[in-house]
Amino acid sequence: MNPRCRQLLPSLCRVTGAIATAMLLPACLFESQPGSQPPDDLNPQNLPGFEVKFLAGSALGDFCEQAANQFNQQQPQLDDGSPFYLRCETKGSGDVVQEVVSLTEQLQAGTLAAEAPEFPTLISVDGEIYHSQMAYQVAQIVPGEDYIPAIADAPLLAYSPMVLMTTAEIAPGLTEQENIYKALSEAETHRDLDPNAPQLPIHFVQTAPTRSNSGLQTLVAQFAEVSGKRPEALTVADVEQYRDAVRAIQSKVTRYGASTSSLARSMVANGVFWASIGSVYESSAIAANSELGATATTRYQVVYPDATFTSNMRAILPDAPWVSEAERAAATQVIEFLRSPEIQRIAAEQGLRPGVPGVELGNKFSEQFGVEANPSYDSYRPPAPEVVEAMLESWRIYAKKPSQVALVVDTSGSMQGRKLAAVQNTLLTYIQNLGPREQIIIIEFNSEIQAPIIVEGTPEGRDAGIAYIGQMRARGGTRLYDAALAARNWLSDNLQPEAINAVLILTDGEDSGSAISLAQLEQELQTSDFSSDQRIGFFAIGYGQAGEFNPQALEKIAEVNSGYYRKGDPETIAQVMSDLQVEF
Repeated sequence: MNPRCRQLLPSLCRVTGAIATAMLLPACLFESQPGSQPPDDLNPQNLPGFEVKFLAGSALGDFCEQAANQFNQQQPQLDDGSPFYLRCETKGSGDVVQEVVSLTEQLQAGTLAAEAPEFPTLISVDGEIYHSQMAYQVAQIVPGEDYIPAIADAPLLAYSPMVLMTTAEIAPGLTEQENIYKALSEAETHRDLDPNAPQLPIHFVQTAPTRSNSGLQTLVAQFAEVSGKRPEALTVADVEQYRDAVRAIQSKVTRYGASTSSLARSMVANGVFWASIGSVYESSAIAANSELGATATTRYQVVYPDATFTSNMRAILPDAPWVSEAERAAATQVIEFLRSPEIQRIAAEQGLRPGVPGVELGNKFSEQFGVEANPSYDSYRPPAPEVVEAMLESWRIYAKKPSQVALVVDTSGSMQGRKLAAVQNTLLTYIQNLGPREQIIIIEFNSEIQAPIIVEGTPEGRDAGIAYIGQMRARGGTRLYDAALAARNWLSDNLQPEAINAVLILTDGEDSGSAISLAQLEQELQTSDFSSDQRIGFFAIGYGQAGEFNPQALEKIAEVNSGYYRKGDPETIAQVMSDLQVEF
């Protein structure tokens, strides 16, 4: 920032407030671009004053980061001259709610002080169902206290309606349906929906409703459409009555996931045989089309259901003991800034619809990006919180598509010490979180490939799996390619056609001693990819420091069968595995 600007901004903030400062000194602002990093003096770790922590859902993540860069370079202050800064932390909306509820429980139990830095000053989730659930769950911990404000009392920052993303050839058949999800519960192919559509099986993707707002909105919309009722009219009894129809829709799922944008990008990368329909945010479809080259032969477009969730992303300022008066005053400045026309234009540039009327949408809301500038749809409202809880439980134990996942675990000599201990703890959590419709097969490998151990999502199955991982020992070499093929072969021989079948590899080293090469493994895996009847996905985690494993080889193994590769280490492996578990 210009030194003269740095001198002027503090006084201007005190006199005119944050918004006017941005208006009066536009040349002083750091011009952040998507993916850009702020200068070192704008890094929150280097900023003076107290922190305003903004815990937000993932759909608002890029917007929050760019807005925070511009806000912080103004050196904001309170009326008394106290400096502060904004820091964004984003995760899935379900994780946001879980964190706020957990922190409230710790505060109520006296194990965490209200002044603890873990508490957020501002909160946002990617839709009003999770907003309602958060208020409901927090109120159960502190009855009579309204820590989380009502939906109508939280200012709107941006929104993005839930849509169905598909190809231009398939879209007409969906558009003609008065009740899309009810039609999907009964149809097997796109030709069943439209005689002019390609003779393609229906393969559907959505995020997991337990972690992702888009997944939860999708699940609620499915119950609403198959029942013929609006979400707010649904009852717990309706969940039981219509769960079979929802299960029929879920049976068409290719895989779940924690990230809506990642699913949209995977649709583009993997094609219609992987997934022909995706329930995503409108902004995710815009982003996916934006990444397509000018010569792309297949472009995606969205279908707006007659009724859908708007995915309102609001600024939630808790009326709670952990928000001090100074933090409240600072957060009020932040909200005003986020709703200013210039900052709202950042939302539009990212494919989010501005939360403030009168802000120009820009060119991304056009047919070129598969969307309509002014779509017509009826906006759904959230069901009662207890009904949402019943839906989530019904999905977990009954409607969710079953899964069978082979966990290929490297226990070679290089895994000794902290590495193996961290992996064992991560596997423990994975097993403890297994649901009744989930099964894993542990295949341990080093110089030898151990016999598969089946772990069912039952109390007895989980106990057996925990006992097994407790006896793992690090020794020997790394027959990675042989182990990957052995896992695929086991799944092929024991395929569950009505389930998600996948392999998840966790290794810290390069292959040594395998009887096959990487090229031979790739060729073998192609016979069971998503253009075959087997549809076995592959995922891989490179565990450890750079140079200890071959990330390019792991990427090839995963991508040949429509999965992906992630890197982990003893500090991050638990979160990486947790996100991957949601896929299944």
